[in-house]
Amino acid sequence: MPDNHFRYMEKDNSNEIDLLFWKIALKDDEEAFRTLFFDFFSSLCVFAHRYIESWDTCEDIVQDTFFKIWKNRKSLSIDSSGRNFLITSVKNNCIDYLRKKETEHSWQQEEIHSKTDYTTEDFYSKIELETMLYEALARLPEHSRIIFEKNRFEGKTYTEIAIEEKISVKTVEAHMSKALKLLRVELKDFLPFLLLFLW
Repeated sequence: MPDNHFRYMEKDNSNEIDLLFWKIALKDDEEAFRTLFFDFFSSLCVFAHRYIESWDTCEDIVQDTFFKIWKNRKSLSIDSSGRNFLITSVKNNCIDYLRKKETEHSWQQEEIHSKTDYTTEDFYSKIELETMLYEALARLPEHSRIIFEKNRFEGKTYTEIAIEEKISVKTVEAHMSKALKLLRVELKDFLPFLLLFLW
């Protein structure tokens, strides 16, 4: 993992999350709830995706988790930290979802309990995820970065980019392939979600 990722892993915003939970539980603070939702919806969906393949289902599970948090805000029991509570709540909801699927095989139940490599240090806010993406993009070769941004952020087709850059469509494809390969190394599990949902 690149060194810059360790900086994020070392950043501890547990106190901020705990404060949001305190405002939600004791003051019925809707703004605090919205902040919690928008800051961590992305990361929790990525976390859920470790157990469930469908991104749509992951979104539904995370949304349901937040719905339950708000509904049960007066009786929340947070033993360790808000960060752990969020992750544990989503994991439990993933397990409940899989248990309710009649076609689910028993080995999948065993596998979900064995996945312990995702820790609170891997848990990023939306702003942190965006920063990670932009820093990873900055490390791409300039031409590959420009072509990637034109395609993903500006919505231009390979043909349109080829005309603008005065190169062949195959060259555009090669630059996109190189960019995605490097970004997968830099961002790992987060890349699909970043590309699908943050823009």
